[in-house]
Amino acid sequence: MTGKPSVARAIRAALLTADPYTKAMAVRSLRRDHAAGRLAHVFDVAMPGRPARPARPELLPPNRMPKRGRGGSERGRIALVHSLAHIECVAIDLALDMAGRFGREQDAAFVADWLDVAADEAIHFALLARRLRTLGSEYGALPAHDGLWEAAQKTSGDLAARLAIVPMVLEARGLDITPATAERLRRMGDERTARILDRILADEIRHVRCGTTHFAQLCESRGCDPAALWKSLVEKHFNGALKPPFNDSAREAAGLPRVFYAGIAL
Repeated sequence: MTGKPSVARAIRAALLTADPYTKAMAVRSLRRDHAAGRLAHVFDVAMPGRPARPARPELLPPNRMPKRGRGGSERGRIALVHSLAHIECVAIDLALDMAGRFGREQDAAFVADWLDVAADEAIHFALLARRLRTLGSEYGALPAHDGLWEAAQKTSGDLAARLAIVPMVLEARGLDITPATAERLRRMGDERTARILDRILADEIRHVRCGTTHFAQLCESRGCDPAALWKSLVEKHFNGALKPPFNDSAREAAGLPRVFYAGIAL
């Protein structure tokens, strides 16, 4: 026995923290403790089937979410920022679950990588939540959907599937749409929110690259072709379609070249 608390228990505690602001602070502390060697690489508890959620926002099925619209109204901008804040809040849990659920069979570097991602997502959430407050709203004021966590549930039994779907499909989609969203905000005169999205884009390239790197390592250990396995996993586990336009340069920088998605994109 090392006498140190286990990293699994620390991750589980963060996942079961309902208040998103408290969770964001806890994740950053968790990351520091792990980097400083204050947590043992021990997996002595299971991860929860679902993370704790606050009473608000109300979670709706994706097909019941109200349309935000593309106009430049204040209401539409608040709805956009709220949606982005929710994505980042759920992304904290996705990264924590990656580290806690699959870290048992991986080394400490794998856990460190995903705790780094979780800490980044916590910063993104905090920036967007603070921006919401300056716009006269707050996180939780509008409904949100739970589609991102549903993807985690579908891939909870297979690390390759989780890597293929969460960072390499869902987060990679952010690489495609974030630049255009930032530009639209700039045209509306909202430079402050656009700069937040610029930061998020730079970080998300690293997050997708984290996913592609671990996916490639997993494929090497299994003796399989990464692009071929990725395509088969996407066809099996992802219900939607991969739709252009694609930010090919950002995807290339993230280790996801066109050879992966060209054959199965619409």
